[in-house]
Amino acid sequence: MATTTRGTAKVTLPADNQILITREFNAPARLVWKAYTTPELIKRWWSGDHGTVTIAEVDLRVGGGWRYVMEAEGGFEVAFHGVYHEIQEPERLVNTEAYEGIPDPDEHAALVTTTLTEKDGRTFMEMLVEHRDQADRDAHVNSGMEAGMQVSMDHLELVAAALA
Repeated sequence: MATTTRGTAKVTLPADNQILITREFNAPARLVWKAYTTPELIKRWWSGDHGTVTIAEVDLRVGGGWRYVMEAEGGFEVAFHGVYHEIQEPERLVNTEAYEGIPDPDEHAALVTTTLTEKDGRTFMEMLVEHRDQADRDAHVNSGMEAGMQVSMDHLELVAAALA
């Protein structure tokens, strides 16, 4: 299993089409969940240090959609959207994730399974990102996503911990 970790989250490539991100948070699962799924809180962490979240829409129900848009440094827009497939608050969330900056984003959407496990007031997150093929997975890995994700996850921890 390849590892590409450069920060507090561990990133591995367990299969040709998969990215596995694991990270521990110094906050209980219910607060990590709240920060992860509440629009006004998403706006505080999702962009990390790379811009400002201008849209955070969440229809948190099976079949409901989500969309996040960031005005990145440099003035360009970055947007993602998806649909929720499974919701087990505060332990498990399964949704699609499509990057709007490519042609036919929904054709290239990944399936993301996020699991939160709490132990002694700390939360262990496991996020499995499954792409349709290795080419899409490699494009995701090579996009620079890890650097941005590392900072976003640090901000997510701060937002979740501040809710206590």
